[in-house]
Amino acid sequence: MMDLSNRPKEKLELNKLQKRLRRLTGQAISDFNMIEDGDKVMVCLSGGKDSYTMLEILRNLQASAPIKFSIIAVNLDQKQPGFPEHILPAYLEEQGVDFHILERDTYSIVKEIVPEGKTTCGLCSRLRRGSLYGFAEEIGATKIALGHHRDDILETLFLNMFFGGKLKSMPPKLLSDDGKHIVIRPLAYCKESDIEAFALMKEYPIIPCNLCGSQENLQRQVVKDMLQKWEKEFPGRIETMFSALQNVVPSHLADTELFDFKGLKQSPAAFDRLNIISL
Repeated sequence: MMDLSNRPKEKLELNKLQKRLRRLTGQAISDFNMIEDGDKVMVCLSGGKDSYTMLEILRNLQASAPIKFSIIAVNLDQKQPGFPEHILPAYLEEQGVDFHILERDTYSIVKEIVPEGKTTCGLCSRLRRGSLYGFAEEIGATKIALGHHRDDILETLFLNMFFGGKLKSMPPKLLSDDGKHIVIRPLAYCKESDIEAFALMKEYPIIPCNLCGSQENLQRQVVKDMLQKWEKEFPGRIETMFSALQNVVPSHLADTELFDFKGLKQSPAAFDRLNIISL
């Protein structure tokens, strides 16, 4: 971390960022009951700005929380060529964090299956998720924490609408399909710009994803650019859209599985009043 002792303005900004991220993370944890007394939280650390920030904020909250929970950082080494294997262990040892490096050669599988020029994110994420779920069960983790933030959640909403035909996003808390794992996203209320600024000031040893991060024209990047343009042209729009995810009105959508439209009937009393008025 950069020395801010002689730079009061930057130090003040860092403190403000940390307090805001801590407050929003604490609020998300409370709203969705993400972490309970006695939990063993497996923090998935990719080496990116989001997961570094999540780990630090969770450790900060852990120190003052009214409940007791443990944290273990887990990094999935996917055997990408040139992956700097020493960076995360060195950082975590320096920070005094319990950790595991899980080695799984998903890189070779992805490169073998996905045709050249096609995006690898879909298969890569499924393989990564399967590996992490399995390891969480192995170590007895009760919660799996992922570093997705507010912008990721909104991007996923639009990706599903534009390309999947579903009104669906990333929930802050999720039960896995097999019912064995609870996935939490403590940064669900946090803005990516705040996380980016915080990570820059903290000088985290960022590890880029060379497998998929360099691919151009990813659908997610297109959506991200769209949302950033909207926010620039109409400040506050992102905040409003995220609020919409927390204010769903099923009766004003069109999903017959979610709301009983066929069963809607006018009440007899209302019908009688209507007849009286018409007379």
